[in-house]
Amino acid sequence: MINKVGVIGSGTMGSGIAQVAATAGNTVKVFDTQKGALEKSEKALEKILTRLVEKGRISETEKEDIQNRIQYVNTLKDLEDTDLVIEAIIEDLSIKKKVFSELESHVSDDTIIASNTSSLSIASIASALKRPERCIGIHFFNPAPLMKLVEVIPAVQTSDVVTQRTVATIKNWKKVVALAKDTPGFIVNRVARPFYGESLRIYEEGIADIKTIDESLKTLGGFRMGPFELMDFIGNDINYTVTETVFEAFYFDPRYKPSFTQKRLSEAGYLGRKTGKGYYNYDESGAKTSLNIASGQTYGYAEKKDNLSQYIVDRVLAMLINEAADALFWNIASAEDIDNAMTKGVNYPKGLLAWADEKGIDWCVNALDSLYEEYKEDRYRCSPLLRKMLKNDKVFFTPDTVTNN
Repeated sequence: MINKVGVIGSGTMGSGIAQVAATAGNTVKVFDTQKGALEKSEKALEKILTRLVEKGRISETEKEDIQNRIQYVNTLKDLEDTDLVIEAIIEDLSIKKKVFSELESHVSDDTIIASNTSSLSIASIASALKRPERCIGIHFFNPAPLMKLVEVIPAVQTSDVVTQRTVATIKNWKKVVALAKDTPGFIVNRVARPFYGESLRIYEEGIADIKTIDESLKTLGGFRMGPFELMDFIGNDINYTVTETVFEAFYFDPRYKPSFTQKRLSEAGYLGRKTGKGYYNYDESGAKTSLNIASGQTYGYAEKKDNLSQYIVDRVLAMLINEAADALFWNIASAEDIDNAMTKGVNYPKGLLAWADEKGIDWCVNALDSLYEEYKEDRYRCSPLLRKMLKNDKVFFTPDTVTNN
């Protein structure tokens, strides 16, 4: 039974995780080496909880109880009595391993030590421990209190008991668990790559401008945000780094190839909302005001499309479905967990595998083969699973399949 939780890092993610655990009834210790960061975290929580009281989501008593369950500390030794410690610091493997190694000397042999990394190898992080079987990945999505999904990633060293305890704990925190294999990007950051990458490719080819791509995917595709809006929201530096990390980790597979457009924006400091400039311009409140990046030359190509918006949606969707199918093909996660990850982790309008069933497996294969025929690039190779399903007239979900979508 997990009762006492430690969180390493008091930034937005660490503070959010602490709020989730405390709201579920756990006592929490938030560790940070910077006193100012801890004070900022405490003040931010006060503001968030006050807003929840004003909206009638929680009572004043519940607010006080949540706050009283959280303690802010500045030494790792203060975490010695915890049952579970979740690290949420900078995405730097060497720093994480150093922190984990030091932490292990303070906590008990039964303490689960977890990382909130979004793309680094859990096996590599676990190797820094004398007892690596206690290590696991617990990947929350931002903002942690609002996003329902949590990816749980056992390493090759992780014991079954640790995995079971972790899953039970996260479910007790009222989150939806997606169990993922320890591969680059896990589920969401792997499967979502084409949403950004293929949209950037369409822009760079001069097929459509940024606004047209964003509006097409929102209006016709049903996505809450367009890919360029979302990259600006995430931060072009962060999104580019994740893409680059996944690309390198997959031995430079062309499906994950980064974009020079995004690289140049990152180099220029056009990081999106947080800097006031990205693909769009933003005012001091973070509201979008205008395009910052000029429309690309279409070279007359876009005019050849009968329905440009539909072409954009179909092309991006085919690539997303292909990535989801390949994740299933390689046993990264179950079909249910893959679809739950995309709908509850990044708010996609539908699970991609269910979407594939709706469009038809033949549509998916034909769309991908058409792109491959046009470009002759391995980037557009169709997943073997989709071809096998088409041949055997299969679908991902039968009517009696139970999903949480």
